[in-house]
Amino acid sequence: MEWAKAARLLRVTGGRLVPVKKNARVLEDPAGLQAVLTSLYSTDLPVPEQKLRTAVWEALSGFFVLDDLPEDRLRLLRQSNDRDVDRLLATLKGLGAARQTGKSVALPSVGRQAMARLRGEPRPGDPVYQLRIQLADVDQPAVWRRVQVPAGIRLDNLHRVIQAAMGWQNCHLHAFSVNGVDYGRRSSELDFADETTAGLDTVAKEGAHLDYTYDFGDSWDHRITVEHRTAAEAGRHYPACVDGAGACPPEDCGGPGGYEELKQTLHDSAHPEHEDLLRRLGLDSAADFDPAHFDLRETNRQLRALRRRAGSDPVTPVDANADANRRAP
Repeated sequence: MEWAKAARLLRVTGGRLVPVKKNARVLEDPAGLQAVLTSLYSTDLPVPEQKLRTAVWEALSGFFVLDDLPEDRLRLLRQSNDRDVDRLLATLKGLGAARQTGKSVALPSVGRQAMARLRGEPRPGDPVYQLRIQLADVDQPAVWRRVQVPAGIRLDNLHRVIQAAMGWQNCHLHAFSVNGVDYGRRSSELDFADETTAGLDTVAKEGAHLDYTYDFGDSWDHRITVEHRTAAEAGRHYPACVDGAGACPPEDCGGPGGYEELKQTLHDSAHPEHEDLLRRLGLDSAADFDPAHFDLRETNRQLRALRRRAGSDPVTPVDANADANRRAP
């Protein structure tokens, strides 16, 4: 732990190690526990120990500027990191939360079940909501997804599900509107109820509707319908997409009206802005963007990636103040 003291993450007081308060956030994930467990949980196969050491190093080293460190100092820090990970793995194995397989480590069933509970995944028989998420004011073709989520999912996590299922990039502010209450990220500028304290089943029941807006400038409004309540099935993972249609519009294209103009411009090769639009979208030809395209397998791949990242902070909005200023009163 010498590196932690040198980095002013820890200090000695009365013969005890205590965290430096202003740097306490770095220690919310002690010894990369979350990085280790996430790596183990993301696969059914044993994970090489060295891969776990690397995952922890990458998770923790991002808090520091290490580019200018001498090579011998960097090597010592890596060795300290690896020792800490080895101690952590030994503790997990001693508790029965991990098992050794050669030079790799895997989660046993009890560890996998505990991780599922910690990540809010439903157990067999737990309530699940089936939602239909429809992008408003967009048709020909319509853009919608049908997803299944734990009934008690927090609204901030539902936001992440919508982003992944619809195909957005999560680079703008968002808000939910339910029964006259707006929920969103805690902010001193926006009068939102805290979305991290609201579970979906506490604000919406079977047959209910709620609204979700993404990007307060373009105003991508989504109508969410709680179609029905069902029970989680053994062997299935949630959230999951079961159906859908239509491609996600490109980010920052001007909302539904701008998206309609974009489709018309792409379709008309003689339009004076046709070539510029292709370059802006990174397309070789207009055929590379199909507004009707929907890939269920790719959508669920994105949701699986979301499950592996569960517990991480949401992506910081780009130019959040600008989005706040553009929000309609």
